[in-house]
Amino acid sequence: MQMTNLFNKKTSVNKPIDTSSLTDLEIIELCLNGSKDCFEAIVTRYKNLVYSVVLRMINDHEEANDLSQEIFIKLYKNLDKYSPEFKFSTWVIRISTNHVIDYRRKRKQDIVSIDDMEYELTSSSTPENEYIMSEEKTALHSLIDSLPDMYKEPIVMYHTDGLSYQEIADATSEPLSKVKNRIFRGRKLLREGLLRLREGGRNGLQSNQ
Repeated sequence: MQMTNLFNKKTSVNKPIDTSSLTDLEIIELCLNGSKDCFEAIVTRYKNLVYSVVLRMINDHEEANDLSQEIFIKLYKNLDKYSPEFKFSTWVIRISTNHVIDYRRKRKQDIVSIDDMEYELTSSSTPENEYIMSEEKTALHSLIDSLPDMYKEPIVMYHTDGLSYQEIADATSEPLSKVKNRIFRGRKLLREGLLRLREGGRNGLQSNQ
């Protein structure tokens, strides 16, 4: 991934600050105190993470690169909203995930990657699961996109981004019990939707919030 000319920076006449030994929080404080060039260190440290999160949700390299640059601009503009009580990487993932969800909502595209989720949803050998594995991958994409955001967001963060329940709770500022419940409920809705498709029901997912 190339993050070129992210802020179209001009070469500073001041001596560059060596950020290699600084913590993320120290760099953030420098940025907030006027040393804007220091943000490049944040880009260097987290560009692979952001790009990975975006690519797994978008599955288009060029689009993922554009969105990643938008996300870093958003991160820069919102540095003052970062709370040190959370891991910075968790905050970065939250911003990245929410940005892509907003983008997808606007574009109304069905592009969520579900490779990891598919394995878990079909881990038992039943006629329903065999049907899902062999014929309904596209339908599963559509069903995920049809989930209300309160379920879709933690499902994507858990199965696509690889966050733990606690990390999702930290990123969304929701109680751990609520995160677990929403992921459980989201999976249940997906299974119900897939079963309806298999039985010749209508294509779609009606969720009970």
